[in-house]
Amino acid sequence: MSGITLDRLQIFLAVAEYLHFTRAAESLYLTQPAVSAAIQSLEDSYGLRLFHRIGRRVELTDAGRLLQAEARDILDRVALTERGLRELNEMQRGELHLGSSLTIGNYWLPRKIGEFKRRHPGIVVNCTLANTEEICTGTATGAFDLGLIEGEVLPSTQRHLEKAIVGGDRLVIVVGPSHPWFELPFVETHQLAETAWLMREPGSGTQQRFEEALLSWQVDPSILPIALVLTTGEMVKVLVEEGVGAAAISELIVEKELQLRTMRAVPIIDPEQSSVLEIRRPFLKLRHRQRFQTKISRVFEQLLVSY
Repeated sequence: MSGITLDRLQIFLAVAEYLHFTRAAESLYLTQPAVSAAIQSLEDSYGLRLFHRIGRRVELTDAGRLLQAEARDILDRVALTERGLRELNEMQRGELHLGSSLTIGNYWLPRKIGEFKRRHPGIVVNCTLANTEEICTGTATGAFDLGLIEGEVLPSTQRHLEKAIVGGDRLVIVVGPSHPWFELPFVETHQLAETAWLMREPGSGTQQRFEEALLSWQVDPSILPIALVLTTGEMVKVLVEEGVGAAAISELIVEKELQLRTMRAVPIIDPEQSSVLEIRRPFLKLRHRQRFQTKISRVFEQLLVSY
């Protein structure tokens, strides 16, 4: 059979990714001659070269770059069509692909997924945890049916994504028992620069919201002494308990530690108004504006706001 087939498109995309016939063959568990034959058949069918052969290297031609973009779209559409057809069995089988920022994924989302699985045990839920920027990008590119974040939507993805509030939490400033602030009734904003801080990494929703709060309190984030930059709330929590510094962290993460008094949430006061300052943030659900939305993802969306 000449021309385009789904198998040949998959083989072509593998070669385009690796730019190497043998590595592409290994990734597909095919022989190298079978991969070469599939590419040759595509080229012969349309009288076009898809790759420049330069010694042992290959490079995409203009025709190859065009086919690469279209092939990805075709295979994505086929995968979504297959999922849609499987869902005609009234939610008995199928898959849901979620992307979640770390705090939501570790402390808020599990109960939602558990209830969804109780109602629809045949649905396979795949959930990827990453920082806010990665979840925005993954939802925009179609890696996730739904994304859940606690920060702002990445500007480069805003035109592709719809957002809605489905929950929220509060950030608290915490210290360990050996920290000088542990026994203080409160800390004023001008004192925030007097201690070392444990920060989350750039791209984290927690870090993003903390810096926004500092600016609203007329505190320049750059004047805070940073002891460590960490990639998870769990790492922050442990090091706060060890007395390394102060941190802004979700109240959901440290609920037990606050009850056990192994750390303390210190009230932050605006000295001019003598009022306690809070850092609240919404949990946002993201979905692509134009991509096909499966019945499974629609049902899960409803559960997010109703359970």
